[in-house]
Amino acid sequence: QAQLVESGGGLVQPGGSLRLSCSASGFTLENYAVGWFRQAPGKEREAVGCVTSDGSAVYANSEKGRFTISRINTKNTVYLQMNSLKLEETAVYYCAAGWGCYTDLRVEDYHLWGQGTQVTVSS
Repeated sequence: QAQLVESGGGLVQPGGSLRLSCSASGFTLENYAVGWFRQAPGKEREAVGCVTSDGSAVYANSEKGRFTISRINTKNTVYLQMNSLKLEETAVYYCAAGWGCYTDLRVEDYHLWGQGTQVTVSS
């Protein structure tokens, strides 16, 4: 059974860092692009960024320079390194597998989703 599992979420102070992991089981993740999304309470799910199967990453505007998406295919895992976190970035963070990192990073372009991991930025 193909599955994605996120981990690494938690409580962090403003300006702090977290690294999230997205681990795949039941299929080979390196064949897919992987997107990171987040959803805050009462808000729509929004894109954070995406990494292609060959390791090229693209980011939503507000994350450029602070977030880094990488992958280690031998571990079947993709990572999201988040630095200088802001209060408003408190959300459930999701990873999702798709066929590519398309320009608009739309939710509907990804067909397999993890269950999400909570990130809380608070002082």
